[in-house]
Amino acid sequence: MKYVIGVMRPPFLPLAVVCVFLGMSVAIWTDGNINVWYAVLCFVGGILAHGGVNAFNEYEDVKSGLDMKTNRTPFSGGSGTLVPVPSKAKIALWTGIATAVICTAIGIFFYTIHGWPILLLGLIGLLIIVVYTPWLNKVPALCLVSPGIGFGTLMVNGTYFALTGHFSWAALIASFVPFFLVSNLLLLNQFPDADVDKEFGRKHYPILIGRKASAVIFTLFVVGTYLTLILAVLLGFAPLWTLLGLVTLVFAIPAVKGALKNANDLPKLLPSLGQNVMLNLITPLLMGIGFLIG
Repeated sequence: MKYVIGVMRPPFLPLAVVCVFLGMSVAIWTDGNINVWYAVLCFVGGILAHGGVNAFNEYEDVKSGLDMKTNRTPFSGGSGTLVPVPSKAKIALWTGIATAVICTAIGIFFYTIHGWPILLLGLIGLLIIVVYTPWLNKVPALCLVSPGIGFGTLMVNGTYFALTGHFSWAALIASFVPFFLVSNLLLLNQFPDADVDKEFGRKHYPILIGRKASAVIFTLFVVGTYLTLILAVLLGFAPLWTLLGLVTLVFAIPAVKGALKNANDLPKLLPSLGQNVMLNLITPLLMGIGFLIG
């Protein structure tokens, strides 16, 4: 069990929790009461989907030998669970398969309740989970946006639909916040791994255009995060209380400064990696609380 849990990377799973929480909070704001058990299923599905993509990633990286050369940090480079025991890589593979099966079952359940749209979201999510490491990592634009699509577009809107049976502009616009944030999370975490990733055939933006230019993309996505939040309130798609998310500017500003200044200096970049994690966890959480207060 320690390998099963290890390859799912438990320290990173709260990201799925806050994204589902955001979708649930928007549903409560727009529709009032929700089914608590449906909400529990959404949280289980979100956590397992995140754990599954982590497990598939660990399997691919151990099988290829990349994990043995990665300069691991507290925020990037995988869990290292299988590095001492690469013979147990199939545990990661079967963990990924098992989580995908359970997520599929949850999707089918909601299909029986609300109809086919949830299956479409689920199929796109499963596709991202399965092909992210072996294929999407080799296509820079898709590698950049697919994490944001998974955690923002699919997880927030999927949760909202599972709880309400319909879509809304409020959920769609709110989902752009984790879209930008999570895309940025993976982007900045690729900085320490760029040299090793290139050796193993990956081709994300820190490899294609360099870390300095990628730090500019990181900055633009941070700006996109807060513009989305402000516009959502101005356009009436979110209550004023969601501006609580602006509190995380205390993490965003130093993260951006650090990324632009220290893109090629890993020891000095590490604080920005940590600040970026805090951005990803606290911003959707505060927005969700804002929806609930609203």
